[in-house]
Amino acid sequence: MGRNPAPPRPAAAHIALPFSEKLPTIRRSTRPVSQTNPSSEEPKLTDDLPPAPEREKPMGFWDHLEELRGVIVKSVIAFVVAAVLIGTFIKEFNDVLLWPLQTVQKDYPGLVIELGTQKVMEVFSMIIQMCVLGGLVVAAPAILYFVGQFVAPALTEKEMRAVLPMCVSALILFLAGAAFGFFLLMPKTIQVAVELNQTFNLALRWTAGDYYSTLSWLVLGVGAAFEFPLIIVLLVWLGIMSTAFLRKYRRHAIVAIFVLAAIITPTPDPVTQTIFAIPLYALFEISILASARIEKKRQGATRFGN
Repeated sequence: MGRNPAPPRPAAAHIALPFSEKLPTIRRSTRPVSQTNPSSEEPKLTDDLPPAPEREKPMGFWDHLEELRGVIVKSVIAFVVAAVLIGTFIKEFNDVLLWPLQTVQKDYPGLVIELGTQKVMEVFSMIIQMCVLGGLVVAAPAILYFVGQFVAPALTEKEMRAVLPMCVSALILFLAGAAFGFFLLMPKTIQVAVELNQTFNLALRWTAGDYYSTLSWLVLGVGAAFEFPLIIVLLVWLGIMSTAFLRKYRRHAIVAIFVLAAIITPTPDPVTQTIFAIPLYALFEISILASARIEKKRQGATRFGN
């Protein structure tokens, strides 16, 4: 019994595509991917992240001058407002400035110290001095804030982390030094002067101008002297000075501190100079500790970078 032959296969039917256009011919390229599409770039991980905000907006030379002019105008306005406030309450402000003298008078019941003037216009000079210097001290935080607003956009985040604590520390140290000079050094200076005058049986005829000049010199001078630890820390941060150098010349620093105390204190007695030199030396030691911490962080960052 023979096998039936297989039925013949039907011819392939041609299916007409409903598209009016022919499909493009796809050819496989043997070239590398970089040569296939030269304009394409490899994707980066940071492309999907939002761009970092710019701290400094693009400004021209005249734009910077205009912004600087605004800073100067705002600083002048702050100073004028502070000076006007002091001038408005000049009597109350004067009572505050007389506190060191009144404190010493309580220790000497029989002593009478009456401030006077020897020139016709001396009282006007005294008022101007009180308003100008007092206005500068009161307006100093606002002026520093305006200057910081002008400088901050040009600084990096790392510089901002270093500058901002330094500015706050500068303000705190100045206020601490001014308070130290007002509440401690000025009464001690008056006491030494009174005792010396009584030793030589001399009458006290102090003028208001001399008193306020001495008070201004002590308060502002001591406040400025308390800023020297920041200068040391800044030099170490810039790499100009090191803690090893500071520890090596510690004895020389003590001599320099006593010389500075002798220049600022108006009386030549060693007691007042020592009272002033002790906190300065303490600030010097604190600056060494802060500088050592800065160097330690810098060495750690260097090792991490390597």
